[in-house]
Amino acid sequence: MTASSLSIGIVQCSLGDAREINVARVEGLIREAAGRGAEIILTPELFEGRYFPQTEDERAFDLAAPLDSHPTLGRMQALADELGVVLPISLFERAGQVYYNSVVTIDADGKQLGVYRKSHIPDGPGYEEKFYFRPGDTGFRAWKTRHGIIGVGICWDQWFPEAARSMALQGAEALLYPTAIGSEPEAPDEDSQAAWRRVMVGHAVANAMPVAAANRIGEEAGLTFYGSSFVCDQRGNLCAELGRDDEGVAAASFDRDALRRYRANWGFFRDRRPELYGKLTGADPLD
Repeated sequence: MTASSLSIGIVQCSLGDAREINVARVEGLIREAAGRGAEIILTPELFEGRYFPQTEDERAFDLAAPLDSHPTLGRMQALADELGVVLPISLFERAGQVYYNSVVTIDADGKQLGVYRKSHIPDGPGYEEKFYFRPGDTGFRAWKTRHGIIGVGICWDQWFPEAARSMALQGAEALLYPTAIGSEPEAPDEDSQAAWRRVMVGHAVANAMPVAAANRIGEEAGLTFYGSSFVCDQRGNLCAELGRDDEGVAAASFDRDALRRYRANWGFFRDRRPELYGKLTGADPLD
């Protein structure tokens, strides 16, 4: 790849109870994505195990660990350094007496660039995350990596245009979302897959940059995860995708200079009127 390239890979797979098996599976898929030329590789949300927030179970807190001794983080740092790739790694973080759904972005030399803690925490049948996770305190971030500047949100964050725009304003050249989403236990006929993709494609168009999402697949207790991981370009065109049941990787590459010129040409950031957007920062827009 050239210095101007932005090459994004996505990993999609089923995940079970055994941490070592899951991490080994994801590592193998990361290696496959790197072999296809991907330099920034996105994996699913909380890939070390099953999606435990389906129910409220205090024993699941044992799955968390502090960042300085997290069992998977060091292994992913060594892998990033070996392959020369950027890895945003999703994990269950314990920080003192509180717990976060977090992503640590690892640069291509294996060094941690920092942590993002999930800001928007869902709470509903099958997705009872508020029982486990404190709302993130990091704010939205854009990470300057060896292979490009990326903004990383986490699953439910992907539905919020404010999150995408915040990362774009900080200089992100692409938006990435590790994800765990599928069926609705109390609404079995509802399928959010199309809407899930559309909202992120909208972020790509509105911010003139590629967007990628990596989901899991398979059945886990009351949920069936619908995969459909993808990378789209700055116009919203799908450039790489996986099906609802596909286990594997996909990748797409972009020219960073061409993306920069495209963003400037459309003027979405030039023509912003932040002085008119004050209502967006208030809890009650009628105040």
